[in-house]
Amino acid sequence: MERMRSGVVSWSQDGGALSRFCGEGWEGVKPEGASRGRQPRRGEGDEVTAAMASDGGRKQFWKRSGAKVPGSIQHVYGAQHPPFDPLLHGTLVKPGSKLPATPVKLKKVSTFQEFESNTSDAWDLGDDDDELLAIAAENLNTEVVMETAHKVIENHSKLQEQHKFQEEHLQEEKQVESVELTSTACGDNRLVKSISEGHTSSSSDNASENTSMQRSQSLPQTSTPPLVSGMADCNTSVTPALTEREASRLDKFKLLLAGPNTDLEELRKLSWSGIPKRVRPIAWKLLSGYLPANVDRRESTLQRKRKEYFAFVEQYYDSRNDENHQDTYRQIHIDIPRMSPEVLRLQPKVTEIFERILFIWAIRHPASGYVQGINDLATPFFVVFICEYIEEEEVENFDVSSLPEEVLQNIEADSYWCMSKLLDGIQDNYTFAQPGIQKKVKMLEELVSRIDEQVHRHLDLHEVKYLQFAFRWMNNLLMREVPLRCTIRLWDTYQSEPEGFSHFHLYVCAAFLVRWRKEILEEKDFQELLIFLQNLPTVHWGNEEISVLLAEAYRLKFAFADAPNHYKK
Repeated sequence: MERMRSGVVSWSQDGGALSRFCGEGWEGVKPEGASRGRQPRRGEGDEVTAAMASDGGRKQFWKRSGAKVPGSIQHVYGAQHPPFDPLLHGTLVKPGSKLPATPVKLKKVSTFQEFESNTSDAWDLGDDDDELLAIAAENLNTEVVMETAHKVIENHSKLQEQHKFQEEHLQEEKQVESVELTSTACGDNRLVKSISEGHTSSSSDNASENTSMQRSQSLPQTSTPPLVSGMADCNTSVTPALTEREASRLDKFKLLLAGPNTDLEELRKLSWSGIPKRVRPIAWKLLSGYLPANVDRRESTLQRKRKEYFAFVEQYYDSRNDENHQDTYRQIHIDIPRMSPEVLRLQPKVTEIFERILFIWAIRHPASGYVQGINDLATPFFVVFICEYIEEEEVENFDVSSLPEEVLQNIEADSYWCMSKLLDGIQDNYTFAQPGIQKKVKMLEELVSRIDEQVHRHLDLHEVKYLQFAFRWMNNLLMREVPLRCTIRLWDTYQSEPEGFSHFHLYVCAAFLVRWRKEILEEKDFQELLIFLQNLPTVHWGNEEISVLLAEAYRLKFAFADAPNHYKK
């Protein structure tokens, strides 16, 4: 009776009206979107009402005059859950049977129980699920299932064996190629592949693609000592292939330098983002002011300056053992083995060249004399200028003594004059008490306190003084903090910037310190902080890291250089 009071709800098959039996009669309720439902007609419930009237007083509640009852009772097809699919469950529909296209009118019923049993309610789940599952289980063939499973396992095992065979084949081929490359003959500056490579085959397209990838990876991208020594007899040079951007930049430099008068301002703009290795020697000589912009005057200037340098050597170098100069020479002799790179500095010829350069500069600049750190500043010039005469990629491993004496004298003189030009702009860094360095360290501290107060407070909290780690940054221009290749790239920009070594370097140091803010904040001890700041992990740095560092330094300079009050809190 509870169900009778609440009523019976049903949906028509074609999305028609939702009919609800409510005690006062049948009332058509049309849900949203059900536009095709059949509209209820008055008088359809007369027969049902008359049949219910015969059940006695217990059923008087359902007895109504037929003229007042709208709507009708009908079967709802397709309301099973899950959905009924005749194609999958053919046994549920007998062959030749046809689902009625329109609702079929019920036969007469005498009681509500019969009416309820003949009415399919969409919300009554019934036993349809169990029936469908039983049918599906009967249709499954155990033998077919087991056979399919065995086939899947067998195919998987075959694929695993095939992949293992391909990997072993590729490893063997890679070893053969590495042996063949060391003995490859050279004719026209190209690496010749062995004939055996042309006959290698693979069992699938993926294997052939992997093979080609392995070959490309096995070919050297840069020159290596065994390959260079093996090809030296063929008068060939191995240089890394330039990218499209690098080739375009190189063409711009060559075009600019080929004119009768080099536009130094345009050269600075091009050089700020880095100078190609092939034109770096001439570009550095122009940017440092060692060579004139006029092409016709360059050769005569080089000859004159080189003769002048060796006149100084002849005049002063013999006095290195005098009582007045022996302390200077002894300090130079001690510092040269501490220079970088190690392989280059240990060559006796290189040691002799650097001793002359540093001693002559110290004698000619008595206001400062020789100070530890100046020895590092000659190294980039020497390495860059030696690249003008050799094709080696790794200059550090090159035997300098193999070059002609005249070439070595030219490199020595050019390095001396360019280093002198650099030191002329930062000489207060090396005068008594080194006031220039102390001033720059103080400015660095104030700048960092403005751009990253958290790092500044962390250093102050653990009593780490900027002078304890930043003094070397200023004294050696970060040469002890980054690899030599990064220093050379850094100096491309320094020589392009107005007062690059004296002023722009401050902002590079600030950007360099903030670059390690995460690692600095993680250290909670004075000793650990100082050890980290004096041994920063930059051994794998390259041009990309230096470019990012320079961009950040330029941003800081743009924000603070012309606003000195920003230094103050």
